[in-house]
Amino acid sequence: MAQLLGFVLLSAFITGILLIPFIDFLYKMKFRRVKQKTVDMFNKPTPNFDKFNNCKAGTPFGGGILIILVVCILTFWSYGILNVALKGWQAIAIMLTFVGFGILGFYDDLRKLVNGHGGFFGLRFRHKFVIQWILAFAVASILYFHLGYTFIFIRGFGLASLGFMFIPFAAFVIVAFANAFNIADGLDGLSSGLMLICLAAFLAITSKQLDHPLGIFIAILMGSVGAFLYFNIYKARIWLGDVGALSLGAVLGVIGLLTGKIIALAFIGGVFVIEIASSLAQIISKKFFHKKIFLASPLHLLLRRIGWDEPKIVMRAWLLGFLFAVIGLYIAFI
Repeated sequence: MAQLLGFVLLSAFITGILLIPFIDFLYKMKFRRVKQKTVDMFNKPTPNFDKFNNCKAGTPFGGGILIILVVCILTFWSYGILNVALKGWQAIAIMLTFVGFGILGFYDDLRKLVNGHGGFFGLRFRHKFVIQWILAFAVASILYFHLGYTFIFIRGFGLASLGFMFIPFAAFVIVAFANAFNIADGLDGLSSGLMLICLAAFLAITSKQLDHPLGIFIAILMGSVGAFLYFNIYKARIWLGDVGALSLGAVLGVIGLLTGKIIALAFIGGVFVIEIASSLAQIISKKFFHKKIFLASPLHLLLRRIGWDEPKIVMRAWLLGFLFAVIGLYIAFI
């Protein structure tokens, strides 16, 4: 555990040192939010989102790029110097998720900059959603065919074998958490703070399971996200962007799958689950019943709509995330 904590500190130090020049670089490249009218997946206006976010125009986004670079380099460097008995396909599954979803998110960030219509930058939501599923099925296939994952652990029942159905199940977990994280990434420090809590919980789980390679990756990712959070809390100097949101959410789902603690994952990432559930409920209601359930969605946007201050929402979400993580750890360890 001491070694893993050392990697947390090393990653946090390196990311923290690089973030200041990286923020300056994003400003020079004009990689920052501009005021615009956004739309949802059905091409409908989202006035509530614009109301509370267009005031932040000018803040650079793309912090996920630095996180991905630092974490990938440090992870493979650490595996090399420690001569870790690396499970090759496990590393491939993690990095394919982390980098693959990051690239897809980077496309979304570029599209925001050019406000693209037509051509490559004209991909619709459903096209990007299909790409997410292709990536997720590729990772799930690696877990099934090369790592032998066919089961989920359910307390009171033991290991429940899903057989070949593990592949679509795992793909669903990955896509769900990628989008849940992306949806939650709407307030300064909200999603990155919750991710830090989730990673701390899974670091404890992997330490108990003695899965050293996965523990090293989680520790390095934890340090990098923690350093980023310093610059991301209200008022944020930098945002993750979709490049960070999609990659972090998807890799959180893969970490849950690799540890075999899917039920625990649902609790440890409970705030993300609530966020996407509230958004889905609103979407389904508008699509099929032509009316809203909430004044706004997801949950953090509803709380802003009814008058809660942004820091108040974030602090309480972190507290709720901590409580969910404790419940998740209790389920994982009993």
